[in-house]
Amino acid sequence: MKDQQTIEEAPSLLKVWIPSGDVFLEGDLNVPRDATGVVLFVHGSGSSRHSSRNQYVARVIREAGTGTLLFDLLTREEEAIDSRTRHLRFDIGLLVRRLLGATDWITGQDETRHLRAGYFGSSTGGGAALVAAAELGDEIGAVVSRGGRPDLAGAALSRVPSPTLLIVGGLDDVVIRLNREAYEKLGCKKELRIVPGATHLFEEPGKLEEVASLAAEWFQHFLRAK
Repeated sequence: MKDQQTIEEAPSLLKVWIPSGDVFLEGDLNVPRDATGVVLFVHGSGSSRHSSRNQYVARVIREAGTGTLLFDLLTREEEAIDSRTRHLRFDIGLLVRRLLGATDWITGQDETRHLRAGYFGSSTGGGAALVAAAELGDEIGAVVSRGGRPDLAGAALSRVPSPTLLIVGGLDDVVIRLNREAYEKLGCKKELRIVPGATHLFEEPGKLEEVASLAAEWFQHFLRAK
């Protein structure tokens, strides 16, 4: 029977179930020895913890000495509904509540309570990560958004205290504009990096590697063990 302490061990990661209201969210927790922090991945619309792009970025972040938690923001039943209606993926309020719950869970686990948390958001997940960071204040050590929609954070942008890195593809014109507008509203330590020759998903050769390197460096610099 699953409860908030249920953890199933695997050779290189922990399969976890994160309580959120009356549901449990599936996740993969991987914390290297002597980790300096742990990054929660907030995937974008229509994606999941199995996203090959986020899996790759997570691996690079771990190689730099920071733990990762990739988890599904929706249950399998909700994903089935959303595949038809496409409304849950844009429900920022729901995504933020799930992320806050996951943050509370990970800061309460013996394996990770000593680590400072950070957020890596993609697409709509970038907006949710910033809203959650504004809600939790100094508890979140850093935020990185990849091709994100920080504009969806709205008025919360001015309240984000966490050092924030916005990464956008150089060919992603609309998202560049939205990120520039959001960047001006952020009052925290911040940086906007535009990756030349990259489209929204950074599918061009070498572009996702650049994203991963930028993110790993940002988290390694700003996340420190408590």
